[in-house]
Amino acid sequence: MTEATDLAERAGDRDPRVGLRAVAALRRLLEQLEAVQVRGARNQGWSWQEIADALGVSRQAAHKKHGRH
Repeated sequence: MTEATDLAERAGDRDPRVGLRAVAALRRLLEQLEAVQVRGARNQGWSWQEIADALGVSRQAAHKKHGRH
C-alpha cells in the first residue's frame, strides 16, 4: 500500500495545503476500503450487527451507510 503510506506521510507535512489534501485523499481511500470489506462481509453472510460491531458503530449506522450496496 505505497499510496496509503505516501498519503499518511504527506498528511504530516508542515504545509497545511499538502497535509489537508493528503487527509482528504486518505478519507476517500478509507471509505473505499470500508465499502469493499462490508460487501465482502455481507457476501459471507455477516449480519449488520456483526459488521457494526467490527466497525465500532451502531447497526443502524452501518446499514444506513452501506445497506444500499
